[in-house]
Amino acid sequence: MTFISGKARDMSAPYSQFIGDIPQNYDTRLGPNIFVDYADDLVSRLTCPDRGTVLELAAGTGIVSRKIRDALPDGVRVIATDLNPPMLEIAKRKFNDTENIIFQPADAMALPFDDQVIDCIACQFGTMFFPDKVLSFREAARVLKPGGQYVFNTWGTLQQCPFAQAAFEASAQFFTGTPPGFYKVPFSYADPDAVTTDLAKAGFQNIQAEQVCIHKTVAEPAEFARGLVFGNPLIDEITQHGGIDPQDVATAIHQALLDRFGNDPMSMPLLATVFTATAP
Repeated sequence: MTFISGKARDMSAPYSQFIGDIPQNYDTRLGPNIFVDYADDLVSRLTCPDRGTVLELAAGTGIVSRKIRDALPDGVRVIATDLNPPMLEIAKRKFNDTENIIFQPADAMALPFDDQVIDCIACQFGTMFFPDKVLSFREAARVLKPGGQYVFNTWGTLQQCPFAQAAFEASAQFFTGTPPGFYKVPFSYADPDAVTTDLAKAGFQNIQAEQVCIHKTVAEPAEFARGLVFGNPLIDEITQHGGIDPQDVATAIHQALLDRFGNDPMSMPLLATVFTATAP
């Protein structure tokens, strides 16, 4: 496999920047509550030759990466990529030097790999952040071998994922003028027909979409609420606005979650769509 030299283009959307203290909060406070169960589902759908190569896009803090490495034979090479090097630094801590995995910063719309060198691609809740969805799919199709598999998931709408709606509405109360924009982004690519159309434009075939609903019990709602503030770029919007104590926002989100879902224990619905497709 050959890496293509050259610096990847910067994604234009500010909401794709997960830096500073965000990665640690994302991993410990959001991961166990909204990401880990969908990671299990995603990995269960992967098919890869015993000596093949799996490319993960938007790998983040390695929640899916760890599960891919555990699930597939040792001979399968795993390449975990993300736009944000600080996220990958957290991911690296979950592996030892003997495991067959490498980490590389990469832009999903300008992948640093040659044509037709990857057997399958996985991406958990990342495509929503790609400014040009079709371009990202074309890049995935380019690096996949003919018939190679692409498996990824997208969140449902804010209304279908009411934890996020609660976080958005509670945080918006603290902003004068324009409300924070982050929570509109992860839940903006929720129409399966639109995603399927974009995949087809990029040349993908055998496209399948399946909605997966999970009822999640949250053991520590207050910590989850802190993650909904400090574990994503909402914290940057709060800082840039000025005059807002982020802990006050976390407290308001915590109360909104309890009002909506209760606390004995707190159980909330999650909805995502999982897509599988093959490269031409």
